[in-house]
Amino acid sequence: MLDTLDLLVIGECVADIVRLPGAADQVHPGGSPANVAYGLARLGRRATLLTQLGPDDNGRLIRDHLAAAGVEVRTDGANAPTPLAAVTLDDAGQAAYTFEITWTLAPGTLERQPHHVHIGSVAAVMEPGAASVLAGVEALRASATVSYDPNVRPALMGDHAEAVRRVERCVALSDVVKASDEDLAWLCPGEAAEQVAERWLATGPAVVLLTRGGDGALAVLPGGQVTVDALRTEVVDTVGAGDAFMSGALHALALHGLLGPDGRQRLRALDRGTVTDVLRHAVASAAVTVARAGANPPDGTELEAALARS
Repeated sequence: MLDTLDLLVIGECVADIVRLPGAADQVHPGGSPANVAYGLARLGRRATLLTQLGPDDNGRLIRDHLAAAGVEVRTDGANAPTPLAAVTLDDAGQAAYTFEITWTLAPGTLERQPHHVHIGSVAAVMEPGAASVLAGVEALRASATVSYDPNVRPALMGDHAEAVRRVERCVALSDVVKASDEDLAWLCPGEAAEQVAERWLATGPAVVLLTRGGDGALAVLPGGQVTVDALRTEVVDTVGAGDAFMSGALHALALHGLLGPDGRQRLRALDRGTVTDVLRHAVASAAVTVARAGANPPDGTELEAALARS
């Protein structure tokens, strides 16, 4: 364990059923927030996941998976089936999803106050649980920094205008926002990703991180933009790549003392060198993940090895 910084992730777990031509279905633990919590724990961070898990085989599989990395799992006691996502991979390893998800997270209390809260994906927009997520963030952000990844799933976003409103509400509550170019193309069609990021930046975040697949990543902050190239690697599949990017970025922000109530002001004064280092960690984390099957982010040793060749 690197330190005693408490990182809380609020969001869904999903059993990813991976379907390959001519092969039997494979079930993998997934769900964007769960993947971020798992990635943080793999990097030695103290991570708690507030989520829902059903009393079924998939729920037990996911709980055991998270616990094996050191994630502390907290649930609201709901008995709904564990959400499912069927993942179909094309010849290039790109993932397409279909979902069976409900999200009814009830308001709850925490045993200890976190220093940082991460939210995202379905959990931040799907009612009735999204209301509990936002209420939790609003209650905690006075004493914790906040990060957000919309991780857009169009089939689950509902009405487009309402989805955009919900996403931008989360953006305004956050200190750090990460989004993919695909997320922004769906949310704001016809608008350049950098323009969306700059507009979001004006609503509250200290920095907006944009992932661009093989074209690397971009950070938008008040002082301008910082870019880094993608790390060259052979892609097996892209499942969990964005989540590994997020956990790598949060890990690096913590290394620089930029998370927690004392980190918020420092986030507002980010310099280009620090942002570049955060992006390097994030891109390297994603590169390790895409080089192997499933949402399988690096541990600390693997991340350092990837950074050494970046």
